[in-house]
Amino acid sequence: MTKDELNQLSNKIIGVAIKIHKALGPGFIEKIYEEALAHEFKKEGIKHERQSLVKINYDGIDLGEQKVDFLVENEVILELKSVSEINEIHRAQLISYLKTANKKLGLILNFAKDTLEIKRVVNRL
Repeated sequence: MTKDELNQLSNKIIGVAIKIHKALGPGFIEKIYEEALAHEFKKEGIKHERQSLVKINYDGIDLGEQKVDFLVENEVILELKSVSEINEIHRAQLISYLKTANKKLGLILNFAKDTLEIKRVVNRL
């Protein structure tokens, strides 16, 4: 996927997330927003996998798996939060997922605030 296509996809994802946040507002647990996103992605024809597994390898051995909230169009990793602030731990977690999954772009969406908080994270492969 080209840089422009990734930008278009991330804009679509953000648009859907803003629509949901405007309708539901802050205060729900992440699972509620996850359900709403899956519903809207389906309506919009956006391919996605929920709770997608990312395998973690080190020095040629399998260390286990981590779940990411969404893998959208097999290109963008989406992490949902409902926290007071997105911090460096959240960002570091997403960077690890991006590197392990060999993906270029991830979004952290924090639904806990009055305005949807969005952090775009790029993995420079």
